[in-house]
Amino acid sequence: MLAHGFTQTARSWGRFATLVGAGRELVRVDLPGHGGSSEVHADLVRGGELLAEAASSGDAPFDLLGYSLGARVALHAALLAPPGLRRLVLIGGTAGIEDPVRREERRRRDEALADELEADLDGFLTRWVAAPMFAGLRDPGLDERRRNTEQGLASSLRLASTGCQEPLWGRLGELRAPLLSIAGADDVRFALAAARLARGAPAGTFSLVPGAGHAAHLVQPELSALIVRRFLGDPR
Repeated sequence: MLAHGFTQTARSWGRFATLVGAGRELVRVDLPGHGGSSEVHADLVRGGELLAEAASSGDAPFDLLGYSLGARVALHAALLAPPGLRRLVLIGGTAGIEDPVRREERRRRDEALADELEADLDGFLTRWVAAPMFAGLRDPGLDERRRNTEQGLASSLRLASTGCQEPLWGRLGELRAPLLSIAGADDVRFALAAARLARGAPAGTFSLVPGAGHAAHLVQPELSALIVRRFLGDPR
């Protein structure tokens, strides 16, 4: 099951999904506040519950893969130890901001961003994908991002941003599923977070994707998919 990043939708995975999904059944979800779930407003705890419920609704074992916002939701879901969870993959993920002062500063910035996107969604999205962290992304998927609503994205920022996240670093030892934590080599802050996530998990693996920033799987889909497929193993 794939959980996308902020301002994306279930259709934002590009070639990476095609490569990872070869021989596998892929389920791509719209996270709360996005796409077909624009009217679903949920914080990270509830978002994790919803993702865990959706993933474990069948009888078959499953893997969870999340990117950025989706990685944080997937981490919350995995900590619930849903039945059938086999492996967890986090791309550009973090377990939160530990310093309460810095976390509150981030929450206030996210609140200001929510106000900004409510006033001018198209302008916000254009500026968002032009940020340095997305350097190297040839196609930012703006048309798909425009399917989102001002209200949905604002609710996601106000309820599920990094500034709203209670740190989970101290709970990584509870993860039952093996973890693969991935980051772009050019995304220094998240590369450090990815390494720490892997160290904190009982069965954690860390991998850097060269020539990529935050959206490593979109900038380097072939290499990212190869790393993920090796971790997930034989799809049969």
